Amino acid sequence: MSRRATAPYFFRFLFLTFLFSCLSRCGAAEFDILLKFKAALHSSDTHAFHSWIPGNAPCNFTGVLCGSDGSVTEINLPNQRLVGVLPLDSICQLPSLRVLYLGNNFLHGPITQDLNNCTRLQHLDLGFNFFSGRVPDLSSLSKLELLNLNGSGFSGPFPWKSLENLTNLAFLSLGDNQFDASPFPLEVLKLRKLHWLYLSNCSLQGQIPTGIGNLVLLTNLELSSNDLIGNIPADIVNLKNLTQLELYANGLTGNIPVGFGKLTSLRNFDASTNNLEGDLSELRSLTQLISLQLFENSFSGEIPKEFGDFKYLVNLTLYRNNLTGSLPQRLGYWTDFDTIDVSENYLTGPIPTDMCKNGKLKVLLMLQNKFTGEIPATYSNCSTLTRFRVSNNSLSGSVPAGIWGLPNLNIIDFAMNHLEGAITSDIANAKALWQLYIANNRFSGELPSEISEATAVVSIDLSSNNFSGDIPLSIGKLKKLNIIQLQDNMFSGRIPDSLGSCVSLNVINFANNSLTGQIPSTLGTLPSLNSLNLSNNQLTGSIPASLSSLRLSLFDVSHNRLTGCIPQSLALEGYNGSSAGSPGLCGSNNGCYGPCPSDSGSSVGLLTLVFCFVAGIVVLIALLGCFIFIKSKRRNDEQDRALSKDSWNVKSFRVLSFSEEDILNSIKEENLIGKGGSGKVYKVILGNGKELAVKHIWNSKSEGRKSQSSSTAMLKKKRSGNPPEFDAEVTALSSIRHVNVVKLYCSITSEDSCLLVYEFLPNRSLWDRLHTCQMRELDWNTRYEIAIGAAKGLEYLHHGYERPVIHRDVKSSNILLDEFLKPRIADFGLAKIVHASGGGGSDSSQVIPGTHGYIAPEYAYTCKVNEKSDVYSFGVVLMELVTGKKPIEAEYGENKDIVQWVYSKAGSRESMTEVVDERIPQGFREDAVKVLRIAIRCTARLPVLRPSMRTVVQMLEDAEPRQLVSIAIAEDDRTHDGVHTEDKNVDHIDQWP
Repeated sequence: MSRRATAPYFFRFLFLTFLFSCLSRCGAAEFDILLKFKAALHSSDTHAFHSWIPGNAPCNFTGVLCGSDGSVTEINLPNQRLVGVLPLDSICQLPSLRVLYLGNNFLHGPITQDLNNCTRLQHLDLGFNFFSGRVPDLSSLSKLELLNLNGSGFSGPFPWKSLENLTNLAFLSLGDNQFDASPFPLEVLKLRKLHWLYLSNCSLQGQIPTGIGNLVLLTNLELSSNDLIGNIPADIVNLKNLTQLELYANGLTGNIPVGFGKLTSLRNFDASTNNLEGDLSELRSLTQLISLQLFENSFSGEIPKEFGDFKYLVNLTLYRNNLTGSLPQRLGYWTDFDTIDVSENYLTGPIPTDMCKNGKLKVLLMLQNKFTGEIPATYSNCSTLTRFRVSNNSLSGSVPAGIWGLPNLNIIDFAMNHLEGAITSDIANAKALWQLYIANNRFSGELPSEISEATAVVSIDLSSNNFSGDIPLSIGKLKKLNIIQLQDNMFSGRIPDSLGSCVSLNVINFANNSLTGQIPSTLGTLPSLNSLNLSNNQLTGSIPASLSSLRLSLFDVSHNRLTGCIPQSLALEGYNGSSAGSPGLCGSNNGCYGPCPSDSGSSVGLLTLVFCFVAGIVVLIALLGCFIFIKSKRRNDEQDRALSKDSWNVKSFRVLSFSEEDILNSIKEENLIGKGGSGKVYKVILGNGKELAVKHIWNSKSEGRKSQSSSTAMLKKKRSGNPPEFDAEVTALSSIRHVNVVKLYCSITSEDSCLLVYEFLPNRSLWDRLHTCQMRELDWNTRYEIAIGAAKGLEYLHHGYERPVIHRDVKSSNILLDEFLKPRIADFGLAKIVHASGGGGSDSSQVIPGTHGYIAPEYAYTCKVNEKSDVYSFGVVLMELVTGKKPIEAEYGENKDIVQWVYSKAGSRESMTEVVDERIPQGFREDAVKVLRIAIRCTARLPVLRPSMRTVVQMLEDAEPRQLVSIAIAEDDRTHDGVHTEDKNVDHIDQWP
């Protein structure tokens, strides 16, 4: 071969060698960049970087993809628990990087780097991380087709202007960040290639602009949980490719736009929790719908019958509207129907029979309508059902037997209908049943013993029916039972002793039956019982002394045939009238009851005296024999007692002017002044005249269960560890300093006892001042000052303390009043501190904390607690202040409380004025109504609709009585702006759900 012929091969060899050398250098550079990226982050729970080691090519790294030339084009590491500060500018130095997926990790810190190195990126996903600070300017990322920053922790103003350069975007997700409030960004309307737009929960305000209909490629549009108002734009009907439209939780008004039915590709439509109105006729042609959610609006008219022919519809939620007519009878016939909730409308006609035709239905909620007819037998085989609620309708006939025993059913709610028949033995199969509500019907027969096999039951309400016979003896098997209400029936026989085994019981109401026999002493062993109503029966015998150990907020055994002396702790003022109607009962020298009459003149009493005299002589002789021994032991006993004093542990939280001996020597029955939420309370008067209150915390394993013991004996009983109530109260109060929270001076503990020493509040509790024989006239100004003071105390607990404190037992008896009637929040035995992790804000215990009448309704479904539960309870207190009534009274009607009663009167200003306490003068009634409206907001059924305590304080300040405002102006020389505080936000106050 000639030299000329071999030359091309030689130059080709040189070129390949040079190219290989360049690629090697480039590969080495990319390797270094990736290792720096790895060094900035770490992942302890996965092997994300296991393969990122020297000797391994970058293209073999986990999550790294390369192009045909071997350069890195994609880093894909979502859900890898990556932790660290993202070196975005560094990783963007990879020359061919087009895709960066780092979503669902734990990346944190701000992104302050210049993004000019990232101009080649086409996909950037940083969603669901923990970044901080602002989103940097995005103008340089003009090639981006996908941008996901959803739920990534960013805040501050978003650089909406920079979106104008991102015209290639097809996917834009910026929701669930705490951006500064802004109008809907018009820059988005220029992104004509968008297929996906997610701007939910990112502080958008104002109207959805006309022009949204120009984004005709959109398949997904989500603008929920913002502050958008006005109508849904008419041109939204141009988005014919939409499969999902989410507009819920805004302030949208008006009708569904004309032509909305053109969106025939729509599969999921949610415009719930707005102020929309009109009918649903525009939806009749949306045959592809899978989920339709329009609850909490003002829609009216009939539900289109075409919905019954939708072959994909599995979720229909339309509750809290004004819909009329009947449900389409073919609902669920074609589909694997999953959920229907049409509650709180005006619907009529029968329940459709086929919603569980395919055996998939889980939730059937139709309460508070006007449905008629029988419950279809087809649901007796619907084993997938978890919630079956049809209360407050006009249903009739018998319940199909199989429904009682559906295996996955959590809630049976048939209350307030015209249903009849018996609960069948099938209920033994209801292993998942939590709540059984069938009150206010015509059910009859005996309560089957098989109900004790439904061991998951938490709440039973059979009140206002025609049940008869005995309460099953096996009822004690229901260890999780929290509430049992059997009042207003015809039950007879004895109250089962086994009820004392239902250790979670909080409420027992057996009133208005024909029960006989004695009150079981075992009820006194129930650690959580705080409401016991056995009134209007035929019970005999004495009130068991064991009931003295209970922490009762409601105790009623009136109108029975009871005899004997009422235990002293049950004769306190708060229980006044609870034993009326049993002539054989007598009281003690304490509280509102007169003393028991002496029976020394009876023959039985005389014989007893003779016996005691003879026995006394025998005892005296025995004592003479022991005298010398006792005298010889006295010196040793005194030494032992002196040593025992050294075992007391005093923890002071304020400057003390007393010793533990001052306190211990005063813990006597004659100093007992009441029972708190978790123990007895004693009054202590020091030598200098200072008054204190001392709470002796009960321990369920020892002192709290034996009411016969003296206080001194209780202090000596052994136990292990502090009671949880003691720990909760000390933890909550030890470092709190607020004028409206009771002062805790110190704790005094030993191996044997727990005492808490507080300031003494001479005017007792708000409950006493409103509802008992200690009742004292409270003018409106005083009531208002009590309301706002208590609100500020709770505000501090929720918002002003380093770790928010949830009280969990807010009620008028836990609001104490000082000598000037200024309020203090007290009794923190159930308090819960929210930990930094956020996990401390809920409690999933089956035992519902709180007091009957004050407990928020969400406990019935979740048994979870947060600060909004305190807000509900405080709303009940406000209602007490305005109306002067108790949370539970007979005049409210069966199974109703003060909240439902006030709501029923809240239709107009005139009717609301009628519920104001008649002792409040006419000139203050408008001011009282303002506070009542705040109470209504506080007691909203959904926690999310309740204001925070900080907002409650602001609203109460806006509702300041006119006389107080005038006084404040007269006493203040500063210039006033001429507008009364009460007038500035009158609309804000008058708006209530």
